[in-house]
Formats: sequence, C-alpha cells, structure tokens
Amino acid sequence: MDSVYLDHAATTPIRPEVRAAMAPYQDARFGNASSLHRWGREAASALEGARAEVADSLGAKPSEIVFVRGGTESDNLALFGSWRAGRALGRPPRIAVTAIEHSAVLDAASALRDDGATVLVLDVAPDGSLELEGLSTYLEAAPGLVSVMWVNNETGLRLPVEAVTALGHKYGAIVHTDAAQAVGKIPVSVATVPVDLLTATGHKINGPKGTGILFVREGTQLHPLLHGGGQERRLRPGTEDVAGAVGFATALRLAMTSQAETDRRLSTLRTDFEQRIAAALPDVRIHCGDGQRSAHVSSIGLPVEDGAGLLMALDLEGLAVSGGSACHSGAGAGSHVIAALYGSDDRYATVRFSFGYGTSEKDVERAASITADVARRFAPISREIPVS
Repeated sequence: MDSVYLDHAATTPIRPEVRAAMAPYQDARFGNASSLHRWGREAASALEGARAEVADSLGAKPSEIVFVRGGTESDNLALFGSWRAGRALGRPPRIAVTAIEHSAVLDAASALRDDGATVLVLDVAPDGSLELEGLSTYLEAAPGLVSVMWVNNETGLRLPVEAVTALGHKYGAIVHTDAAQAVGKIPVSVATVPVDLLTATGHKINGPKGTGILFVREGTQLHPLLHGGGQERRLRPGTEDVAGAVGFATALRLAMTSQAETDRRLSTLRTDFEQRIAAALPDVRIHCGDGQRSAHVSSIGLPVEDGAGLLMALDLEGLAVSGGSACHSGAGAGSHVIAALYGSDDRYATVRFSFGYGTSEKDVERAASITADVARRFAPISREIPVS
C-alpha cells in the first residue's frame, strides 16, 4: 500500500540540497563560531554567510537577522522581548493578537497578561477580515505590540498584515508577524511590508528542525529571554548551530526562489482535491473557502462525530494528515482556530490536508478517495453520506 504524506504544514522533509549544504558543518568544519582559530573562523564565515543569505531572501539587512532554535522561541522572543524592553522604556503594557494565532503567540500573550499586560484579542472572520476599527481605538489610547500571523497554520487563511502594519505604525505600535506558514508560500518581504519583527522556522520550508530566525528591524528594542554569551547581538546567547543556520538559509533561498511556481502548482492540486472531496461528500465544509488562502493548506470539516477515530482510520489507510495544529495533536482539545472562526460545532470533525514538496496529482487523487471512503464509514447513521 502506497502511503501519502499530506501534513506539510506540520513539518516537511529536508531537501537534498539543504542536507548537502549542511553536511560539511556537521563533519570536518565543526568549529565554534566564537573561537579565534582557523576552525572557528571557518564556522563564523559560514554563519555570517547564512545570515546574509537569509537577509537577502527577506529583503532585510544581515544585522537584522537573529538565529534562534525554532518558531516557538522566535515568537516568544518577539513578545516577551518587546514587552520587557517596553516596560524598561515606560511604554504602556498593551498587546493585541488575533484569536487564531499559533499557541506560541497566544500562550505568550496569556503569560504576559498574568504579568500585568492588557491584551486585546481580535476576532477573525472566515474571509480573513479583522476588527481594524477596534484595533485602531485600542492603539489610539496607547500604543504597544501587535502580533498578527501572516498565514494561519490550520486553515491557510491569509491575514491583512499590510493593513495591520500601516495601522500599527500610525499609532507608534511595534508590529510582529508569525510568518512560519507564509515564507516560501506567498510573497514575503520586510522591505515591502515593513513589519518590525518577523518569525520564520526551517522545518516548514524543507529545512532542518530546531532552526529559525527572528527578523528584528533596525531600531526595534528587545530584551533577551536567555542570558549568557554575546552571540546573536546578545538576543540569543549560546553556541550557534552553524549547520542549522546554513541549512535554514539554503531552504529559505530555495523556497523563496520557487515560490511563484510552487504556488501555481499547489493551487492546482488543492483545487482538484477540494473538488473531488465536495463531489464525493456533499455535506463537507471547506474552511475559509471564501477568503484568501495560501495554496498549501486545505482544512475540511467532515460531518463525522469521532474525529480522533477518523484520523486513526485515515492513517491506517496510509494517509498522513492532521486534525489541526500538530503542536496540539493528542491534547484532547478541539481546535481554537476553528472555534474562533465558526464557533463550537461538534457536528464536524476538522481534518487538515497540507501539500508541499513532492506532492503529486496521484497523491491528491488517492487522498480524496481514501478520505471519502473512510468518512462514509464514520458518518452518523442519522445523516449517512450517500455513495456518489
């Protein structure tokens, strides 16, 4: 039985070019980039080369790129670092986030609320629109930090980061975006959309796990989460993962270079997949289908009561998908994203299909067929789905 992997929003396979770029720094060129001898200088040169490559891909300056150990750390550094710097400067402790942010942002905002921050949670409509008037009123009273993800990880919904950035800057706010699901999927440039802070991670773009960056625009004040050495402008002290930085930079360059072509290819695959699913299962709900979405994600609401059982059955049939964010897999809680967009509705089980490097037309056809067959077996008897 051929297996089909459609969980690229959770993590992606490393591309061969990325593995090859990393290999020398996992073997002969193993030096510590802070050392002054030849091994250290060689590592430092590779690290700074990776930094320049990342900056070029994002439209940034090399000095604005901070290497971290993944998206969660990047999000936390953005929120906690900005909060602590603002508090030291006497800036009002105010934060605004959307209700569909990744838990790395929402949980960080919740922790900061416990420390005395005022947190505004913005509702999001299924078409991606936000309460910009409410945000304007909130920031007019006192600026702070606004964190709005560029592409939602569970639905692929694109949020209006451009409009949020313009509004935030109008009132002197700092704007952060979690772009982990955006880079390489849609056009992303900090030169075009002047956010102050941007999060990206390697394992979403066919790079290594445990790698990522925080873009920190020149002049933006942050305090570190960790304390120790002086690495990464003292914002992320600790011995740098040179191989990881090289791998991240290579993966980002490849993803950004092929972004337009990838978008066209995945758009075709997603459309084909959703049409097949809708034809086979008339009662399905395509989440955010009327909004602007990144082409790599299709979130489907199936009229099935046992969502966990459905996912297990799909896996047994050789189809790897998820019920939402992989970060909450097995947590026993429903998706906060779907609840925020559609309200609590136990009539539907959410399944996220996400496409990427290596996904073929055959994969999509097989995934739609498996999903339809399994969903029919799980449909409640009272509203059994007819065989098409």
